Amino acid sequence: MRKEWQERIHAQLQQEREAAARLLQEWVKEPSLQGQERPLQEKIASRLAAMGLEVDLWVMEGDELLKHPYFVSPRRTFEASPNVVGVWKGTGGGRSIILNGHVDVVPAGDEKQWDDDPFSGVIRDGRLYGRGATDMKGGNLAALLAIQTLQALGVRLKGDVIFQSVVEEESGGAGTLAAILRGYRADAALVPEPTNMKIFPKQQGSMWFRLRVKGRSAHGGTRYEGVSAIEKSLLVVQAVAELEKERNRRITDPLYATLPIPIPINIGVIQGGKWPSSVADLVTLEGRMGVAPGEEMEEAKREMAEALARLADKDPWFAEHPVELEWFGARWVPGAVAEDHPLVMLLQETYRAVVGTDPVIEASPWGTDGGLLTKLADTPAVVFGPGVTQVAHYPNEYIELDTIFQCAEIFALTLLEWCGLAEEEA
Repeated sequence: MRKEWQERIHAQLQQEREAAARLLQEWVKEPSLQGQERPLQEKIASRLAAMGLEVDLWVMEGDELLKHPYFVSPRRTFEASPNVVGVWKGTGGGRSIILNGHVDVVPAGDEKQWDDDPFSGVIRDGRLYGRGATDMKGGNLAALLAIQTLQALGVRLKGDVIFQSVVEEESGGAGTLAAILRGYRADAALVPEPTNMKIFPKQQGSMWFRLRVKGRSAHGGTRYEGVSAIEKSLLVVQAVAELEKERNRRITDPLYATLPIPIPINIGVIQGGKWPSSVADLVTLEGRMGVAPGEEMEEAKREMAEALARLADKDPWFAEHPVELEWFGARWVPGAVAEDHPLVMLLQETYRAVVGTDPVIEASPWGTDGGLLTKLADTPAVVFGPGVTQVAHYPNEYIELDTIFQCAEIFALTLLEWCGLAEEEA
């Protein structure tokens, strides 16, 4: 039965290749940066409606969202950034599934580093280029094509398929949080982030932090009368590095075996000092702390605070002038699904059927909205998609078109078996 359906799905997808590539070009040409997602979201809503799905387009708002402990965003109003959900209703009696993808993209950066306009959608040698192509509009297209292909073949499923096109993933997941609070849940979820076609049952979380390291100002000519916050900050950086090593020594999960640092702590911003001839009295460090799957974020925060408190044992200055720790900005919830979860096992089977080899099973090196789905919505989420991990957020971002159709074929087969074929098609 699976082989028969696979052949039909494959043939149908081949007929859709040119039209699908043009659709992805159209999506990539829409610069859906934060606060600019509405034009693309309205196009996606229209397409879902044309496919016969029950469409829900709404603007996130209200205290339930804005005061939720998992809400993170630099914004409080989202009029230009609606969420879109389309539900392909099943006939009943089957398992439901969420296909969750985000349309917000990161800025293009220095356009001089791009060979083409960042939002060109140009196709060369089987690759489609542009910001958002791999992260993650190509994955969203694969999910949409899976539904479209089954519909074209006259398939009716028992379980519901919930296609989610959300905003704010790049800022911490407010779009998916809003969808959860709106009541969208399922028996499982697929998040087609760019995994290089690897299956990620587990994904680390992360949090942004800010450290303020204090010194005492003095004239540079008599710097010995002051205390340099820059010099003290070197001790802080070292303490953070030691904490990173300590936390990663505890990671023994084989899914992390290929990652040199499973849950990194990265310091990405350093600011300090105001005048070359003055001793700096304040240095601010900002960074990202990885959180292991299964670890509570509050526990990770506690470990950071304790590591900074131990600085007083190395340097008495920190006893009187402790480092100030602030958690701010973006945050991604970690998530973990058992390797023998039915969706993980089914994905491996459909991958083998389509690709002909065993899939690679690893843990995600970054956070996704899957953590929110798993932890808050009780919807076990597996991350698997066609994008190229190494070029996400980079100049000349691209996606291999062949992998989109390969992934769509895997998704279609997975939906067929996960949701169940309705009786009239059985």
